[in-house]
Amino acid sequence: MIKRENIDMKLTPQRLAILDCLDGNTSHPSAADVFRAIALNFPTMSIATVYNTLETLKEKGVVKELGIDSDKKRFDPNPEPHHHLICLNCKEIIDVFSYFSLDLQENEKCGYEIVGNHVDFYGICPKCKEKKKLDPNIT
Repeated sequence: MIKRENIDMKLTPQRLAILDCLDGNTSHPSAADVFRAIALNFPTMSIATVYNTLETLKEKGVVKELGIDSDKKRFDPNPEPHHHLICLNCKEIIDVFSYFSLDLQENEKCGYEIVGNHVDFYGICPKCKEKKKLDPNIT
């Protein structure tokens, strides 16, 4: 849950709508996804407002930018440590809350102080597997 009292920025109606769209959102939306979700209620709002707000929220640690989808930036409003399961076909992203011990040997750290890790698992989701079973020509 996004804690608004911890966000040090002016909370305009548009920014509040962006926060509402993100709060509890597990779809890892892009800026365009957020824009489409709230644009009907704010017809004069630009996509730049959404991008700028997401960038500010990222800088403040409220959301994380995911480098998973090469076609678009996706944002994760869950700041708790977790990993992701990603469908290579439809790009669906599922949160994984398991712990994985990933210790590096001292010579592998290259002098870094390790403060965390993130694991991405890639595969084909059940919906895409079913589609492929129904139509083998689907890649």
